[in-house]
Amino acid sequence: MGTARPTSISLATYFVIFYIYTLLLLLVTLGQTQDSGHAKPITNNWAVLVSSSKFWFNYRHAANVLSIYRSIKRLGIDDSHIILMLADDTACDPRNPWPGTVFNNIKHEINVYGSDTEVDYKGDEVTADNFIRLLTGRHLEGTPRSKKLLTDDGSNILIYLTGHGGDGFLKFQDKSELLAIEFAEAIAQMHTKKRYNEILFVADTCQAESLSSRLNSPNIIGVGSSKIGQDSLAREGDPTIGLAIIDHFTYRALAFLENQNETTASNTKLKSFFEICPGDACISTVTVRRDLYKRDPSKVPLSDFFGNKHKFNRLYVDDEPLWKEML
Repeated sequence: MGTARPTSISLATYFVIFYIYTLLLLLVTLGQTQDSGHAKPITNNWAVLVSSSKFWFNYRHAANVLSIYRSIKRLGIDDSHIILMLADDTACDPRNPWPGTVFNNIKHEINVYGSDTEVDYKGDEVTADNFIRLLTGRHLEGTPRSKKLLTDDGSNILIYLTGHGGDGFLKFQDKSELLAIEFAEAIAQMHTKKRYNEILFVADTCQAESLSSRLNSPNIIGVGSSKIGQDSLAREGDPTIGLAIIDHFTYRALAFLENQNETTASNTKLKSFFEICPGDACISTVTVRRDLYKRDPSKVPLSDFFGNKHKFNRLYVDDEPLWKEML
C-alpha cells in the first residue's frame, strides 16, 4: 500500500506559512513607519486664519488677522490655499473714519483690507462649530469648495487664531467658546484622517498657552502670545480711529515677516519666528510647545509654514484634491 509524502508536503506548507508570516510582518512594519509621527515631504501649504471677535471696539483683532493674511500672501500662499474667517466687518463699520480700510499702524501706511482680500467666513458664519467642521472636513451639505480645507497628508498648515480668550478657551463673538480639548480632538481627527503633514498653531489671545495644552497629535508646534495667567496686550491706539489697532505679538510678527521675501523665507529658520519678542518686548511671555514636533526648528525653513515652496496645479475628484507638481 502506497504512502503519501508528508515530508515534502510539510516542507511546502512550511514555506507558505513562512512567506505569509514575512509578508504580514512587512505590512505591520510599514504601517508602524507610516504612523510613527515622522513628517513626510511637504507637497502643499495651507493657512487657516481666524479673528473670532465681533464689534467695533475689537478693531485690533481684525487688523491682527488681516496683517498675517497679507504677509503670507506676499510670501507665496495664494487665496485658494487660505481660509480666512473674519467675524466683524470692521472696514465697513459706519464708525470707521477711513471707510473700506483696516490699518495696523498709526501712520496708516498699509491698508491690510485691500481690494484683493478674500474672506471665506464672515459675520455670523464665524463660529466655533464651523471652525471645527473646517478642520475635520465634516461640513454641512451644500458647503462650497471655497469654505473647505482640502488638505492631505502632505499639507503643512498654519493655523492662526486671534480674539478674546481665557484659560483653556477662545471666545467666538461672545456667543460661544472653542475649548482647548475640542481643538485637540479636532487635530486628532485630522491626524487620523491624514489631513495634515505638519501644523504650526499660533494664538494671539489672553492665556494663549492654554489653547495648546491639550494637544497630543504628532508634528504640531503650538505658539502662544501669553502664558497661562497672563493677558495678551494691545500695542498702540490710533487717535483718529479711537481704538487700539494691533496687538503686541502680532505687531512683532508682522515686523518680522515684512523683512522676508520668498527667497529669504527659504533660508530663514522657523526658530527665528519664536524669538520675535525678546525679553519683555511683548510685555506678555511668548510660549512655544514643541514636544510633539519631530524636527529641529533651527533647521526648518520659515517657508515651510509661511510660504509656498512648491507650485501645483490643483485638480479635484468629488471635492478631493489631487496634486500635480508643475515642472
